[in-house]
Amino acid sequence: MNLKSYLDLSALLQKDQYSREENRAFGLTQVKLKDKPLEQLLLWKEEHQKNLAKPTEGDTFDRYLYGITLSLVIIGFIIGLLSGIGLLSYSGHEPVNVIYFIVMIIFVPLFTMSLGLLSMLRANSAQSMLVHISPAFWMEKLLSFLPKKMQTTIKEFKLNPLLLNWIIIRRAQMIALFFSLGLFVALLMMVVTKDIAFAWSTTLNVTPEAFHSFLHTLAVPWRDFVPSAVPTIELIERSHFFRLGDSLSEDMISHANILGEWWKFLAMATLFYAIFLRFLIYLLASIGLKRALKKSFFTLRGANKLLTEMNEPIISTRAQKEEEVFVPTSTSYAQILAKLDSAYDAIHGWAIPKENLVVLGDSIEVRASVFVEVGGTNTLDEDSAILTDSQGKILFFVKGWEPPTMDFVDYLDDLSNHVDKVVVFPIGTAEDDYDIAASSVDVWDRKLTQLNKANVWLKR
Repeated sequence: MNLKSYLDLSALLQKDQYSREENRAFGLTQVKLKDKPLEQLLLWKEEHQKNLAKPTEGDTFDRYLYGITLSLVIIGFIIGLLSGIGLLSYSGHEPVNVIYFIVMIIFVPLFTMSLGLLSMLRANSAQSMLVHISPAFWMEKLLSFLPKKMQTTIKEFKLNPLLLNWIIIRRAQMIALFFSLGLFVALLMMVVTKDIAFAWSTTLNVTPEAFHSFLHTLAVPWRDFVPSAVPTIELIERSHFFRLGDSLSEDMISHANILGEWWKFLAMATLFYAIFLRFLIYLLASIGLKRALKKSFFTLRGANKLLTEMNEPIISTRAQKEEEVFVPTSTSYAQILAKLDSAYDAIHGWAIPKENLVVLGDSIEVRASVFVEVGGTNTLDEDSAILTDSQGKILFFVKGWEPPTMDFVDYLDDLSNHVDKVVVFPIGTAEDDYDIAASSVDVWDRKLTQLNKANVWLKR
């Protein structure tokens, strides 16, 4: 289940070239999935996928979505990388203020993740402001620089607004995740390639003890198994930077060798707050998108109609009022059957396709293990093979509006010699719900009277 399947199913439903009989026949092959409508729709889509021109709408959209998402992710990573390099830029004249980097790797991610969670709660609203202030939403304005033909193609895709919102939300989290990865890579690059002196400085009246307590709280997720990644009170005191006369304190210079220890805390904070938590939000957005996609399948025009056709019998065998029992006259066929058995060894159809026979059997609530088409385009050898394999009780559907031919009579004669019982059942057209006029049945009545077989019955 993905966006490609959604769009391909939408395209197939718009074709509207599949008859109710075909859909019901397919549904009968998937009876065990009757309580799983989504799986039914997906299997139906797979069955008819070959009828879509290549590339399908799903293929095209999937390609565009992948290309655009990849471009935005690369841009996000590069911006994160450059931002990290800028924040950690060290000239040797003054230390790098860790406050800037802490804000970028802890507080900015926590704020944007909170917005992400709120946007998920508001995703059902097509005009949700939280969704549309997402960086991913505005970065998609880059599409305006694409060729006009490509823009037109993208606009042709019709997606459920709920689905569009979740696509934007999920993509925003993915871009933010790669932005954070860019920050982390920048931190590792700068630490490895430069001897950076970290310090902290703020206009606020914050004591080293208060700052240590604050950082100790932030380090709760890893302080027990990576204690070296938690700044000590000594490190915080030694790295407290005061800008007075553009010079560093002699105490800081004398302890310059320990100022680089800040990178461990910054690395763990980036991994946990900016990457790990963001990944969890991304997974949550992926689950939300999957649920939205599942709902969207049922909002497709024609989806509910298709499920109805697959799961409900075409005609009802229960009359609104009690019917009169047909009483044969002296001139009518003697072997008249008013009620069918609940099961037969096989159902045959004269020039009636197998899938239609399955639907017919279902519509009259008759079970059978074998469904075969005879006559029509079958060769004599094929019909002979079917005769040889036939046994027991046979229900034989025939097109009631067509008079019986000699080919049919010959086959019926041979069939009656191979089996115990044959019930000939004339039916009408699908447009008439298979109802047949009594005058049409009379034709078959007279023909069977001429055949005069004791084990051949006529269903009226």
